[in-house]
Amino acid sequence: MTPGQVPLRDAFATPDNKKHYVRRLFSTIADRYDFITVVLSYGMDRRWKRRVAEIAAPKAGARALDLACGTGDIARQLTLRDASVVGLDVTHRMLQLARQKTQSIAYVCGDMAALPFEDARFDAVSTGYGLRNVADLSLALREIHRVLRPGGLVVSLDFNRPENPVVRAAYLAYLTLVGSVLGWLLHRDPDTYRYIPASIRRYPGAAGVTSLMRAEGFVDARWTAVLGGLMAIHVARKMD
Repeated sequence: MTPGQVPLRDAFATPDNKKHYVRRLFSTIADRYDFITVVLSYGMDRRWKRRVAEIAAPKAGARALDLACGTGDIARQLTLRDASVVGLDVTHRMLQLARQKTQSIAYVCGDMAALPFEDARFDAVSTGYGLRNVADLSLALREIHRVLRPGGLVVSLDFNRPENPVVRAAYLAYLTLVGSVLGWLLHRDPDTYRYIPASIRRYPGAAGVTSLMRAEGFVDARWTAVLGGLMAIHVARKMD
């Protein structure tokens, strides 16, 4: 382990630890990110991301922000609606890969918890697998609320933490096993994708995220089960 790296066992000890761990992790996996999302979603990831863009539904000329944009899948879907799209990610390599796919999107390297945009700039904000990975979820939601215009929507796709303890245990065990195998095969480090179930264990789950959205000033906050509730799509609106 190189200096400054945080092991998985300590990744959630403090917000700073999580921030540093996530940044290193996504730099490591960036070139295999598209492959991993397809494998872990049983090939349905792109369908779900299209659904996010359909729900966000920015009108032609609207300004849309895709957070934790990764290699740009949701951002590209938003451009198909003729929106003016900005994609933000904390990982430089992710943005390099995104630019190779689409150059009509303005990509920005930045932190979801400290967005480099003025108040009320965007008509819609989307994120795929972003909220679960921030060091401070409430702060990230506050920032999203700040940069949305009144009436604007936020739409988020992410893993869920099932409420049923039996389902949750089986789900996390499956992700741990698959993550260990993929981590070893692709990176010679089984902890690489064990981060996913570890982050889900500490995630408030779909209902908890909905409550946090309401606490940060969003209205009409709700979620829809995806893949039988193992995944979730959240939608909320900034009050007019």
